[in-house]
Amino acid sequence: MAKTRPILSVAACCAAGLLAACDNGGEEAVQENAALSPESATIELTGILDRSFVGEEVPQVTVTDPAGAQLALAEVGEPMLLNLWATWCAPCVVEMPLLDELAVDLAGRVRVVTVSEDLRGAEVVEPFFAARDLPNLPRWLDEQNDLAFSFGGGPVLPLTVLYDAEGKELWRVIGAYDWGSEEARAAIEEALAEG
Repeated sequence: MAKTRPILSVAACCAAGLLAACDNGGEEAVQENAALSPESATIELTGILDRSFVGEEVPQVTVTDPAGAQLALAEVGEPMLLNLWATWCAPCVVEMPLLDELAVDLAGRVRVVTVSEDLRGAEVVEPFFAARDLPNLPRWLDEQNDLAFSFGGGPVLPLTVLYDAEGKELWRVIGAYDWGSEEARAAIEEALAEG
């Protein structure tokens, strides 16, 4: 039996407007968010792990980096933790150092792929990374929001999806999550063992 999903055309249009409105501007927002840290921020990491999309294929989207290199997500060929984020998204900013540490811990077993949904791309992503110590996270860009729209018309950010080596979804987390927690590590290990 095929899965049915509600038509999201109106929601997609509204989400596009919200994404555009949030990515309006200035370096002030980037600098403000760049100053946040898990220790100083009052943002709670209350992301919800969702297994209702198990088996969905990774979107057929190609992302680019500031230097113009491309990555076809469907061709990664190894387990991948895909994170959609933006510089203007305060929960995303708080989550990034945790993902950076996770990338080190999972090296060689799971590829951590962070993709910015900022409409201004490298113009805001490069200063964001310059202001932070995130050496283990890639700077992939999705300026057209193709990836965001492939998840149903513009998801809540951050959105993180774990895929197996065949590009099949194992679970997703909607919202910021404590990637340094034992719970997060156990969820990854369990999913990889089952997948």
